Amino acid sequence: MASNSEDNKRIAKNTLFLYFRMLLTMFVSLFTSRVILNTLGVVDYGLNNVIAGVITLFTFLNGALSGATSRFLTFELGKGNKEQVKKTFCTAFNIHFCMAIIVVLFCETAGLWIVNNVLEIPADRLFACNVIYQFVIISAFLSITQVPLNAMIISHERMNIYAYLGVSDAIFKLCVAYLITISTFDKLITLGSLNMIISIGIYIFYHIYCKRSFSEYNIGISREKKLYKEMLGFSTWSLIGQLQMMLKNQGITILINVFFGPAVNAANAIAYQVNNAIYNFSNNFTTALVPSIIKSYATGEREQMKSLIFRGAKFSFFLLTILSIPALLETELILHLWLIKVPEYTVILTRLIITFTLIESYSFTVWAPINATGKIRDYQIFLSCIYLLILPLSFLSYKLGAEPSAALIISNILCIAVIPIRLFFLKKAIGIGIIEYIRKVFLINITVFIASLVLPLIIHLYLPFGITRFLIIGTTSVISSTISIYSFGLTSMERKFFLTLLKTKLHLNI
Repeated sequence: MASNSEDNKRIAKNTLFLYFRMLLTMFVSLFTSRVILNTLGVVDYGLNNVIAGVITLFTFLNGALSGATSRFLTFELGKGNKEQVKKTFCTAFNIHFCMAIIVVLFCETAGLWIVNNVLEIPADRLFACNVIYQFVIISAFLSITQVPLNAMIISHERMNIYAYLGVSDAIFKLCVAYLITISTFDKLITLGSLNMIISIGIYIFYHIYCKRSFSEYNIGISREKKLYKEMLGFSTWSLIGQLQMMLKNQGITILINVFFGPAVNAANAIAYQVNNAIYNFSNNFTTALVPSIIKSYATGEREQMKSLIFRGAKFSFFLLTILSIPALLETELILHLWLIKVPEYTVILTRLIITFTLIESYSFTVWAPINATGKIRDYQIFLSCIYLLILPLSFLSYKLGAEPSAALIISNILCIAVIPIRLFFLKKAIGIGIIEYIRKVFLINITVFIASLVLPLIIHLYLPFGITRFLIIGTTSVISSTISIYSFGLTSMERKFFLTLLKTKLHLNI
């Protein structure tokens, strides 16, 4: 088995590939969002977002199947059973293909009814929305059947390919942003058609790469009844978690559209764009880490797994802290520099979404070991019973006249409420004590965040609004976060590892 040091090096290497991908895609995403918003206008931008939300209503089951696929492939790879990996991939592809057909049928019936009878769409944009809706359905079909291919690449920890695909997608999105600015045709329809073409191209590449790179690639008819039963059984409980996520995100998007119209949808979409840029900075680390956690469980290396869990929960929060502090303090200026014309409510929605992401940053490394055990039923039921309250509580708040931010305030409160539930099930699954987790993760994270925040907050309070304050806060935040993380966030072994890594990679004489 790989040593602790080898695991650290592999995770660090994979994380670097993912950060390269993230930095480019983050820049492109923020730039193209600005171009597309200015080109489409607030109403069409909001409509584009809410149409995508309707499709997501019918694809949430795919998320449950995706989790099962990734877990089963990674688990069998960890055990070194290549023949079983081949059977698992074939079975997963069959399941996803059938699911894609079902989603298309729902989208062409119930989904069309929602678009034409429920959503708040100006009469002169109804035709364009119906056209791009069809484009999004095609993209959704490809996305669902692409899941086993994506899971195969991540399970094999080929993060370089994953990174290159992200870079390619970013370049294509730049081209799309340029083409819609010069298009003389309906710009909303042009955007939808070009995005669909990108989805088709990436889908073809996934198949070609996996077929040439992995002997386990197997597209055919699977007759593994036991495997179907295991994967679908696992997915049934994952489905509950995906349902609450769908209701939290897309359900709120549709509620905002119904109560406040497409202009506020645009504000909500922009807030999520900013948050995604920050979240991906942290998510790249957990993406590289999760396969190692599952493989450690599969091979019985429990102490190694515990170490990865604590490290992942801390480092994902640390990475978020570096970017979130200046983003929270200087949200208004960042949005004005980025968009020039900032839709109403965007600032408060952005701050609330970033706060939610900070609170929930630990959840991925808690979920990974529970997921690895395969015993997720009770975890999903208890967690989802709380999170499913978001939609009715948001609906009630809006009915009583609350602002658009109410849904996200409710989400943050419930996110805090589920913390003890997550930790209880983590203890039940692999024996990590609740007090031990609080001491080794939460107390450290809170200390680091407060220590990192103090100086940037003082500067924010005493310097006048403007680009100078933003630059000073940005620089100060990086420095104070780095010092706080090194001083309060790292164990002596982790400090030693990073110093060694700097010596090796940067040839510094530390």
